Amino acid sequence: MRHPLTPDRQDLLRATPEGLSGAQAVERLQRFGANDILGEVVSGWRDSVRDTVRDPMIWFLIAAAILFAVLGDGLEAAVLGLALLPIAGMDLYLHRRTRASREGLAGRLTTHARVVRDGEVCQVASTSLVPGDLVVLDEGQPLPADGVIVRAEALQLDESALTGESLPACKHAIDLADRHGAVAHAHWGAAGTRVLAGQGRMLVMNTGADTLYGELVRSARAGARERTPLQRAVASLVTVLLVAAVVLCLGLAATRYAQGHGLLDALLSAVTLAVAALPEEFPVALAFFLAVGVYRLARRQALVRRAVVVEDIGRVTCICTDKTGTLTEGNLQLRHVEPDTSVSAAELMATAALASRHGSSDPMDLEILEKTKPPPREFIATFPFTEDRRRETAIVRDGSGAPNAVVKGAPETVLDICAMRAADRERWLDRARELAGTGHKVIACARRRLDAWNGVEPDRDFEMLGLLAFEDPLRAGVADAVAEARDAGIQVIMVTGDHPGAAAAIAAEVGLGEGRPRVIEGDGLDTWLASPPVQGAGVPFDVVARCLPLQKLALVTALRRSGEVVAVTGDGVNDVPALKGADIGIAMGERGTRPAREAASIVLLDDNFRTVVAAIAEGRQVFANLRLCFAYLLLVHIPLVLTAALLPFAGYPLPYLPTHIVWLELVIHPTAMLVFQQAAGGGRLRRQPPQPRVRFFSAAAWSVIAATGALTTVMAGAGFVMSLGSDADAVAARSLALPMLLAVSAGAALGLGGLRHRPGWISLALTTASAVVLMEVPMLAGPLHLTSPGASGYALATLVTTVVGAICLGLRRHFGASEAGGAGEATRD
Repeated sequence: MRHPLTPDRQDLLRATPEGLSGAQAVERLQRFGANDILGEVVSGWRDSVRDTVRDPMIWFLIAAAILFAVLGDGLEAAVLGLALLPIAGMDLYLHRRTRASREGLAGRLTTHARVVRDGEVCQVASTSLVPGDLVVLDEGQPLPADGVIVRAEALQLDESALTGESLPACKHAIDLADRHGAVAHAHWGAAGTRVLAGQGRMLVMNTGADTLYGELVRSARAGARERTPLQRAVASLVTVLLVAAVVLCLGLAATRYAQGHGLLDALLSAVTLAVAALPEEFPVALAFFLAVGVYRLARRQALVRRAVVVEDIGRVTCICTDKTGTLTEGNLQLRHVEPDTSVSAAELMATAALASRHGSSDPMDLEILEKTKPPPREFIATFPFTEDRRRETAIVRDGSGAPNAVVKGAPETVLDICAMRAADRERWLDRARELAGTGHKVIACARRRLDAWNGVEPDRDFEMLGLLAFEDPLRAGVADAVAEARDAGIQVIMVTGDHPGAAAAIAAEVGLGEGRPRVIEGDGLDTWLASPPVQGAGVPFDVVARCLPLQKLALVTALRRSGEVVAVTGDGVNDVPALKGADIGIAMGERGTRPAREAASIVLLDDNFRTVVAAIAEGRQVFANLRLCFAYLLLVHIPLVLTAALLPFAGYPLPYLPTHIVWLELVIHPTAMLVFQQAAGGGRLRRQPPQPRVRFFSAAAWSVIAATGALTTVMAGAGFVMSLGSDADAVAARSLALPMLLAVSAGAALGLGGLRHRPGWISLALTTASAVVLMEVPMLAGPLHLTSPGASGYALATLVTTVVGAICLGLRRHFGASEAGGAGEATRD
């Protein structure tokens, strides 16, 4: 990993051991702004309390307590008042967990730092740090900004907050005598990491929003705020259910009043049913699971900038990927220097160095300038490389003061502006093709002496000097990641501006096209795009070489129209259209430009194709977890709502009192949020059918959920009616119905979570323990209007747990979720 430096940051590397002066620090603080990494004050618990107060359950308890107080039942009112504590505490905890993906990162930031200013070590607020400050690093100290390590004494950092890597990262001092366009990760310190051992000094390069950590925090916060299509769909579902609940509650209130139970009793019955029917867990679960998904993807080196990606990433069917830096290391190594017979290798390299940009982070320029120091020349003008020109030209003055033009670029482009015989041109092209065919990136270099320069880039009469061939090694594990994507039914297309021969060689090495990649060039892509692709027919090529940015966008558009869910990787400003046009734009965090990162949905912190595949696996798991959670909520709420409504309608006593609803919510809420938080397993991605739109359940799954809900409703309702007996003992009836609902919760959690999943067993144990304690201890059972259900009641609850658990295990297998917690197959619409 390399960290590019802009020219103004490169100038900071000439710092002195005395550090900045006070005046310099003040000036730079005005110029660069405060080192405000979080971007806004994190209110933490205050925001969590505000979110908790919005929970309808809190207001239900308050309203029910007031009603009981009005009815003169002080004990029931007191019990409901005490119930506020666990309900509010649980909500507060879950809301804090939801915010943990972004605000929890703040705990790794330091508030003060020791810096060298005016030659003295002093302590300053971390927000006052500026680029150029010399920070003293001591053991146990969090790093307050991003910077270059200039002194290291056995220095080791904990970078797990950014990389997920638990092993210490050894850091070494950089040689400030060299000119650096990019800094190797071994010389780099990042905000949010911590000194594990040793000590050193760091020269601050980036502060505030420019730090990697600042971008991570802001992106997580922005992603959590954005409403996704799935959020809107869930909100619509909640609205429909809420309207239905209101109608049902009004009908129940009218029925209870007509049955002679009085106005307050009718209101209390309606409020109790409303809370039982209120689907508040669905939007809470969605926000919670998306926040966890954002955090887990960040731990996998995929920074989510838009929350919709957590839903969409698992549905990807096609990846259009760059070659350089994504499939390869992006670290070009010069392997062949082939000068013309009329010049020396040193002359060829000197010309290439003059045509390279000083201070550039381009791997080719870095490699050329590292191999050869350019001769002293006065630079008059430069014409940078562009996709359409495919060459870079510099106008310089030689030792005599005469202007010269030097150029490097694609061989065919450079040869077109050289004065030479056709046979010589073909000879050079043949050699360039030969080198490209073995996976090398090949450029040609040329020069021209000018009598005078008119301000226009010269485009003829150059002298061909020779070829340079570079190797860019494959990233470790990329071939396996490509094979995993292919086996999962995801097509990988390499889209590059490189020579077709070089692109084909790299594509074969990574396994595209099963080692026999089909290659077309930009012109061939235009021909293919002229005939709209048939939906589901696939793409008849694996590599697009010599591809222009607008062609890349046209390819993405065509793929999406044919029904593909497309992810695109890019790093430059010219990739912005394709990044915006894709379902999921993936920018390179290490070498990507700011416009590319801002246009993308995901930023890869390590620029590695393996991370794309890992993000797909995590996205699939987040969706699978959310689906299991929603299935659990439906399976538990169907019998709860139906028995709470149908039994009073039929003239029977209320099956549940407000305190019983509180008890059930204390079981249901944490079970739904915590039991199904399974991380993506280590197994390979599985093939899944394409999904035109997000859909949680198939028709078969809906049928199983509805049938199971109906079965448990009948069982709980029948148990309630039979337990009433001839003396209408409501306490005994409730003492049987409640354990049966708890059994439904325990069986669903255990079955949907998987028999090997420990949280499911913990949920079963805690649910059982709560039933035994609250129903067998007289001093607790009395205020709750409960009694022991006896051996027969517990046996019936065990039967319900077993039946529901077995059904849910089958439902889990239908979803495709493995016992180990691997990402399952999505439901096809």
